[in-house]
Amino acid sequence: MRCMILCLKLGLILVLLLSVPVPIKALARNYMQCEYAVKKWASSSLVSEVKDDKHALRDLLFFLHIPRTGGRTYFYCFLKKLYSKSQECPRSYDKLRLDPRKPHCRLLSTHDDYSMISKLPNEKTSVVTILRDPIDRVFSTYEFSVEVAARFLVHPNLTSMARMAQHKRRKASVVSTLDVWPWKYLVPWMIEDLFGRRDARKLRGQSHLEANNPYDMEDILMPLREYINDSIARDIIHNGATFQIAGLTNYSYFAESHEVRHCVLRYQTLGGYVLEVAKKRLDNMLYVGLTENHRGSATMFANVVGEQVISKHTTSRSSTDVGTDDLEKSSLHTVMRSDTNYQVPLLLYQSTAGKLMEAYESCISTLRKAQAQRRINSLKQISPANFTKDARHQVPEAIIQEIASLNSLDMELYTYAKNIFKKQQEHAMRSVVGAFKAVNPLVIKLKIKVYFRIGWHR
Repeated sequence: MRCMILCLKLGLILVLLLSVPVPIKALARNYMQCEYAVKKWASSSLVSEVKDDKHALRDLLFFLHIPRTGGRTYFYCFLKKLYSKSQECPRSYDKLRLDPRKPHCRLLSTHDDYSMISKLPNEKTSVVTILRDPIDRVFSTYEFSVEVAARFLVHPNLTSMARMAQHKRRKASVVSTLDVWPWKYLVPWMIEDLFGRRDARKLRGQSHLEANNPYDMEDILMPLREYINDSIARDIIHNGATFQIAGLTNYSYFAESHEVRHCVLRYQTLGGYVLEVAKKRLDNMLYVGLTENHRGSATMFANVVGEQVISKHTTSRSSTDVGTDDLEKSSLHTVMRSDTNYQVPLLLYQSTAGKLMEAYESCISTLRKAQAQRRINSLKQISPANFTKDARHQVPEAIIQEIASLNSLDMELYTYAKNIFKKQQEHAMRSVVGAFKAVNPLVIKLKIKVYFRIGWHR
């Protein structure tokens, strides 16, 4: 009997020993398959990125709008002043509506990722985008998710809210935030969370709430530390800029995107291949702006993009679509603006860009006031929670570092984008100097110092 028990034990140990290498081999095989798929995708993507002259505006302008970078401001305060309504391509939020064959389609501005290029005439398309400090972008994404979700707390329960939302969608002709990627995923997640916490407070009979750190008020809303570690955040938010520019979001049109995305999320060491593709795509873009360098980026956009759009309108004799009263062309000049906070020369080839900047300044003032009021009204629903610049300083450094770690690809891409922005400034300077010398050949030496205010208060 004792011998039989001993034999059984030895047999069990042998089985366990023999079974150990199997999952290890399987893991190794899975990794190699993933590595092959990612490398193959990256290689083909890099080859397809060869461009002729990236500085020249092509027939179609694709504004790749990375969420929470200030892209909405650029669209309403720049692009809508440069392109007529008839020239805007249908924006694809919940489904692809774009018809590239539409003859007057000249501007596409969406949250689509770079895979949208596969639906466009690639050789006739210029791409522009704006990047933001990844840590600030995560904060802003969290705050906006909560802000939009809080609007629905006017309803007594989720059933009532869903019924009203469906009714509004049927009646409204405009696209709802709930239809737009990534908010179509993030906002419903937050709505369910806010309603659940409100119901829990009612059951406890809890009415008094203390406002210390709005990013850690679990009685009212999901704490930031919980938010950043949720699987939804890991899938959609973290390294979002890199995945969007690479064309690998969960909304991608690339056939191989699901497999490549799955592999990179599973094996973080493969993220470097995606990062290199994203960097190459930034290299080939007509314009790359920085949210943090707000005014410098806006000035650059007016010169690099605005001037060329206006020039194309003039060449094609369709300047009436732009509005000749606001965008009147005249001789070359340099406009200097300065105050105690910054000194920014608007190196504008012609007064058209100068007037475009004036219109932009007026537009963003109005837009920001409306956004601020909407934010105040929303956050009243979750009072005393209130997101402010000062409140961000209450977030522990450990959480800040965790956000940076979770967004390591975006952190590196953002550093790369800052270098690109610097090169854009240098190229714009050379263009202005060349144009100036062409107008006034007597000028032998021209020294122009550019001061851009860095670190826009977010």
